Amino acid sequence: MGVLSDFFHMGGHAGFIWPAYGIVTLVLFALFITGRRFQRSTEAELNALNPRARRLAQSDTPESDDEA
Repeated sequence: MGVLSDFFHMGGHAGFIWPAYGIVTLVLFALFITGRRFQRSTEAELNALNPRARRLAQSDTPESDDEA
């Protein structure tokens, strides 16, 4: 158990190292979320500008199913 305690204490530098790990984790998580939002918005914008994607979207939506 002393080895684990020594690891978490980090030679007296734990007060600097653990907050740094926390900040890096938060920044990486924020970058991941921001990147996903940007990707989704640009994909939606690209699909809106692409005439082929609009035609495919229009043909996928059934106008009426009463014809059968």
